[in-house]
Amino acid sequence: MSKADRLVQPLEEDHRPWGYYKVLADESDHKVKRIVVYPSQRLSLQRHQHRSEHWYVVSGQALVTLNDDSVALSGGMAVDIPQGTWHRVQNPGGQDLVFIEVQTGGYFGEDDIERSEDDYGRS
Repeated sequence: MSKADRLVQPLEEDHRPWGYYKVLADESDHKVKRIVVYPSQRLSLQRHQHRSEHWYVVSGQALVTLNDDSVALSGGMAVDIPQGTWHRVQNPGGQDLVFIEVQTGGYFGEDDIERSEDDYGRS
């Protein structure tokens, strides 16, 4: 498949109970996702051993937990999540929260998620 063919292929959405995401780039040195969190939903409180993350809010409202701190973000704002930091994002607003996640580190697999709390019973 040529590079041009890959550009026109639709990106698949990975649906979760809280919303969905699309992988925009998956390279050896970084991974980029577009994440949508539905109103009143939140991701699990989690941390990663092999990657750090940068979240850039495109639209909507976000309440981000970083260890014991909370940060409110809206469109155009960003936060860095160092490797090993307990974190979660919640959508306290009435419209979808859309943000871009840039992962950097040595490994980007979904099995590098250690959950402490989860509203949907995942471990």
